[in-house]
Amino acid sequence: MESGPAIFAGVAFTLFGAALLVWTGARVLHRAPVAYGVSPVAAVTFATCLGASFVILGAWCFGRA
Repeated sequence: MESGPAIFAGVAFTLFGAALLVWTGARVLHRAPVAYGVSPVAAVTFATCLGASFVILGAWCFGRA
């Protein structure tokens, strides 16, 4: 019964993290800004770290299920 919320959270975190990584990669490949008004290197670094963190958090949630 308790694995349902863990699976839902794992899916949500993993999908969001993967989408953020894909979006960031697409913006970098097209040489478009990831965030306006911010250093490009800082924006890419922050978005990549955040996306990877969400994927890891999702995997951790799956491990708890």
